[in-house]
Amino acid sequence: MGSVGDCFDNAMAESLFATLECELLDRRRFRNPSEARRAVFRFIEGWYNPHRRHSGIGNQSPVNYERMHAERTLELNSKPVH
Repeated sequence: MGSVGDCFDNAMAESLFATLECELLDRRRFRNPSEARRAVFRFIEGWYNPHRRHSGIGNQSPVNYERMHAERTLELNSKPVH
């Protein structure tokens, strides 16, 4: 995170909340707070964290990045050593 007064301090949190509001909260009505908490948890852990793209890993989702890493590791480990 940045220093005091840095305009990028809350950028990640604000991005999450904007996406959460647009993709989940504006599209549903919840019967009670418990239902809303479960829906928010499923949204964050089931979609937002594993599937959103990250600039730090080449604008790929963590799921795709880990899949590519596993494939590369498997290829390297299957090559014969001279």
